Amino acid sequence: MPRSSTPPPLQTTAQQLGSLVKTCRDIMRKDKGLSGDTDRLPMLTWIMFLKFLDDMEVAGETDAHVGGKKYVPAIAKPYRWRDWAAPEDGITGDELISFVNSEEAARPDGKKGPGLFAYLRKLQGADGGDRRDVIASVFKGIVNRMVNGYLLREVVNRISKIHFTSSEEITVLGHLYETLLKEMRDAAGDSGEFYTPRPVVRFIVTAVDPRLGDVVLDPAAGTGGFLVESFEHLKAQVKSTADRRKLQEHSLLGIEAKPLPYLLCQMNLLLHGLEVPRINPGNALVVPLKEIGDRDRVDVIVTNPPFGGEEEAGIKANFPEDKQTSETALLFLQLIMRKLRKPGTTSHGSPGRCGMVVPNGVLFGDGVCARIKEELLKEFNLHTIVRLPNGIFAPYTSIPTNLLFFDRSGPTTDIWYYDHPLPEGRKNYTKTQPIQFDEFKPCLEWWKNRKESDRAWKVKASDLLKYDDSGKLVSVNLDLKNPRSVQPFEAMSPEQLVDDILAKEHRIIELMGEIKQLLKEKPS
Repeated sequence: MPRSSTPPPLQTTAQQLGSLVKTCRDIMRKDKGLSGDTDRLPMLTWIMFLKFLDDMEVAGETDAHVGGKKYVPAIAKPYRWRDWAAPEDGITGDELISFVNSEEAARPDGKKGPGLFAYLRKLQGADGGDRRDVIASVFKGIVNRMVNGYLLREVVNRISKIHFTSSEEITVLGHLYETLLKEMRDAAGDSGEFYTPRPVVRFIVTAVDPRLGDVVLDPAAGTGGFLVESFEHLKAQVKSTADRRKLQEHSLLGIEAKPLPYLLCQMNLLLHGLEVPRINPGNALVVPLKEIGDRDRVDVIVTNPPFGGEEEAGIKANFPEDKQTSETALLFLQLIMRKLRKPGTTSHGSPGRCGMVVPNGVLFGDGVCARIKEELLKEFNLHTIVRLPNGIFAPYTSIPTNLLFFDRSGPTTDIWYYDHPLPEGRKNYTKTQPIQFDEFKPCLEWWKNRKESDRAWKVKASDLLKYDDSGKLVSVNLDLKNPRSVQPFEAMSPEQLVDDILAKEHRIIELMGEIKQLLKEKPS
């Protein structure tokens, strides 16, 4: 694909691509088969996905030809973009819809054969690990809902104007693509999934600091934000061809069960330069915890697992009897603890480590939740809890959230808390005024040289584990407020007020229990 000798300014390219994508979505709005953006976004994504793959194939063929090597394409004629989509006067109308959707159809070369999706779903890599496997797994979960082949042809012709071999357009499209991903938040919020703001993702990855040679996993990958940020973090460490091979082939793993986020994750990673993403299209919770061994463990886990949702009884049965729950956040926390490598088994000899988002309920929950936290404190080093302020996920949820950082170096002795402040003069974050990465810089500076301050304090883990006289666990309350700060009630959201009241009620019950025990022990 020819490149312009004088590339357009980035802003101009961004405006052109933004306008192009908007035009495509406007065309899709006329199609009766698409009910809204939750249909139009995956449609636009799989079309862009195939155009991007074909541009990669063209570049690969050119490089192979120059080097005198043989190139084996992932997609064969006549299913390549250049065969059926690139010609502006190519197949259209009912013929195009039939070619895309049908198990068997008239192909663009005039012969009968599998339809486009039927062909793509049956692709198989020679060694079970190349781009053909990625393509097949992507299209197993995709359905073309457009019914008007003339409108589909119009969208295809517009997408053909994007050239993924232009570094300028790839850079801009990467940013544009992330904007499209944000539009999924409204639909996702109902199922307890909240797509994490990029500044929060970047902070977690920076703090956990994956090193080249680490295997990084996101067991609830969503659209790939944590994996993309980890890829960029690791890419900066590449110094040689061997390093690049290590990054491309042995560094990143993801799991995502839902078809649309799975497709978006693949596209997101490909756009950012990961040639063969290794994303498992399944539920990370389906494997019984006791079956996870050393070979299944990883060096680093960075994630924002879904919270507020519920899992079915069959999933709960994969967990220890005394720690079974339908709360997804607690199930993922147990999975993550099990998946971290033990000391001495990682590439650098250091223990496996994690940075993750959790809702506030995990911090103060009792019962099963307390037993899970007891294991976390006794068998893992929960060294840091970053308390996030109001509105991080606004307007999709106002549930207060926290960041947990722990590793497998041994039991927890002390927990550092860091109270992340709102910008001066603000009561919360909003959709139009979201959190910025620069706001985390004071925390990152403190991270390397920890001292108590108005924002940071330290507590002994043993003080948080409460047992009765028989040694039975009573509570593990990690929901500690900043001892140097008093938050006025009028600045709290309704959810925070409820959480605050519940925490106080739990503490009152604890104190009443202690008083009752003292009265029993008092001599008559």
